[in-house]
Amino acid sequence: MLKVSVISPEAVLYEGDTDSVVAPAFDGEVGILTGHAPMMTLLGKGVLRLGGGSQRFSVEGGFLQVVDNTVRVVTEKASAA
Repeated sequence: MLKVSVISPEAVLYEGDTDSVVAPAFDGEVGILTGHAPMMTLLGKGVLRLGGGSQRFSVEGGFLQVVDNTVRVVTEKASAA
């Protein structure tokens, strides 16, 4: 299980557990599953999908960090999609 936080300047949009994350990185989509290696990437513009699309957010800019099955998404602009 992944612990996920989706944070924008206005609010914490999501905090919880999921089995997968698909995010719009600056150079294409990136998929995260349990046990993913530590990484950090810049986000582009697109749809962030959690748990196979059960939770969706439109995001624009920011970054994504993965460490020890914790995914932190800090975005400049986000809304529920």
